[in-house]
Amino acid sequence: MNVEAITKGKILLVTVHESRIDAAVAVAFKETMRERTLGHPGRIVLDMSEVGFLDSSGLGAVVGAMKQIDPGAKLELAGLSRTVAKVFKLTRMDSVFTIHSSVAAGLAAAENAA
Repeated sequence: MNVEAITKGKILLVTVHESRIDAAVAVAFKETMRERTLGHPGRIVLDMSEVGFLDSSGLGAVVGAMKQIDPGAKLELAGLSRTVAKVFKLTRMDSVFTIHSSVAAGLAAAENAA
């Protein structure tokens, strides 16, 4: 699972370098997210701009990643494709996650709130 994490000030930017998060990679995604976010107490912006497809297993893995972050940390999503955004909207998970139109918007919002 190709997931990169870099710190930008107080924000952890996690970028998914995969075109799909589906049943085939959901477990690996969740485990990789746990490894990348472990110990980060603040805002985490998950850049999903390269993800073009997300199925129910992938959605479950993103929710699972949110549940396993440190107490006090917050997982926010950025750069969702139209198809992926539709999955979040149809399942009403768009009301659970803060979703930013782009990584830049997510980083700016996170910095303004920090």
